[in-house]
Amino acid sequence: MSVNFNSITAFFTSIIVIICSWLSIPCYPMGDEVDMEKFTETFIEDFEKELDRSVWSGHYQYGETTESRKGSYWNQYLAYTENGNLVIPVKYLEEGMGGKGAGWYSAGIDTDSDAPNSFSQKFGYFECRCILPAGADIWSAFWLMNEGVYNEDGHGRDGTEIDIFESDRYGKKYLNNAVSSNLHFDGYNEAHQMMGAKEFLIKNNPYEEFNTYGLEWNENEYIFYINGKETFRTDFGGVSQNEEYLILSVEMRGENGIPSDRKNAPGEETQFIVDYVKVYQYKDLI
Repeated sequence: MSVNFNSITAFFTSIIVIICSWLSIPCYPMGDEVDMEKFTETFIEDFEKELDRSVWSGHYQYGETTESRKGSYWNQYLAYTENGNLVIPVKYLEEGMGGKGAGWYSAGIDTDSDAPNSFSQKFGYFECRCILPAGADIWSAFWLMNEGVYNEDGHGRDGTEIDIFESDRYGKKYLNNAVSSNLHFDGYNEAHQMMGAKEFLIKNNPYEEFNTYGLEWNENEYIFYINGKETFRTDFGGVSQNEEYLILSVEMRGENGIPSDRKNAPGEETQFIVDYVKVYQYKDLI
């Protein structure tokens, strides 16, 4: 009788993750390395040139206008490229920008259909290499989305917000070097369903050093990775079966552009620095 050690490893990894999650204890990635041999590259953005606005547009921001996003404001033109990286700053603007007044400003950009050369994909492997923005109540994210997320139908098969990572643990004891992953579907009102964030620690300082955050998505499950090593896998909600687009964003806790617990600090700035975003498809689906 043959023994499938990969399945056994995956099983015990899942058990440990469940226990850690239940006890609210973050753990280090402990699963298998991602197998890149089964993929072929379909999208690469290395930010070596000026940000390509034909690919990246504002996430829920249109043109040069500013929109409130939780405790901060978003304006897509705050995002720029420098030294081969995408930079999304978080800073306090006394004069405001794009029709809004004084406050904390940042940006969210995506590859949705608002851009002429938009990009979306169903299944494959999605990865971002980045340095996280340092600061309490600030978090960056790399996530996937489609309009099916808003369908209140009891499952996420038509669309699930897939948070490959969120970095909202800065300054929290035992959690400072942690990121989380989550899933959301059935809209964002009373019917909203979410998995409950899974937290994982990073061995180096993610606010000063680059790390990779990845997702393998197939018709049966989502498998999450940090630095190429599996953190956990799930089929919560029923796996999304539709194409989804990419989002890079930074925001701040609070409501209507007013931060929940942060004093105004003109001149202060932190940055979300992205080296690349890469997407791959399974070779047998090409």
